[in-house]
Amino acid sequence: MLPLFDQHGNLPVGIYPITWAELVARFGWNERRLRLLDGLRQAAGELRAAGCTVLYLGGSFASSKNEPVDFDGCWERTGINVDRLDPVLLDSSNTAVQKAKYGGELYPFKFAKSPNEFDFFQLDREGHVKGLLALDLSSLPMQGVQP
Repeated sequence: MLPLFDQHGNLPVGIYPITWAELVARFGWNERRLRLLDGLRQAAGELRAAGCTVLYLGGSFASSKNEPVDFDGCWERTGINVDRLDPVLLDSSNTAVQKAKYGGELYPFKFAKSPNEFDFFQLDREGHVKGLLALDLSSLPMQGVQP
């Protein structure tokens, strides 16, 4: 079970395992969030098909913000067959293409923006530390945002 949001609207510091059904139930409370979840499901499906097992999510989507602009996260490269992966997910030099296609930005660990990959994703814009979601990609539905 995920903890409540802190006084800044973030999850407390930590990495929280979550299934797709739990993600939809906890973070899909309005139309904007459901649209972002649909794009996330598509990107996560691409990653799962290429062998990825865990996707780490942060950003305003993993907060109490009612209208997040997008989602942000990173994924484990171990065991990935890059030949099966959408090239858009491998190119972190132009995240506008990812946002246009999927609604958010997902970075392979190797290209994360900090020497410690999680540091970037565990700070909000005001510098408050926050938790991350560890989405189990084996729990992903084949299509739609339904659990």
